[in-house]
Amino acid sequence: MLPRTGDVLRVTKAASVQFTQPMLFRVIRLLDWQTYDGWAWLDGYQLNAAGDAVERRSIFVQLQGLQPGYVARGQRATTPARAGVPATVS
Repeated sequence: MLPRTGDVLRVTKAASVQFTQPMLFRVIRLLDWQTYDGWAWLDGYQLNAAGDAVERRSIFVQLQGLQPGYVARGQRATTPARAGVPATVS
């Protein structure tokens, strides 16, 4: 999965060992920094449980380990197992 601007991702340990606690992350952009094959720097916002941006971050992740993030309409942010609406911004 190559993230695009506005995508909401669920970032877990599968993307990098630093993410022992999963987090939701809204992508601003994919940074054009040289790195290892299959890895990337992402610029964006860490989201809280309500889906609101709480901190701007740049994260280094393995692209294969990224998961789509979901935010339920009218509810708190959820994991894919609890179903909801894919959270993307057009």
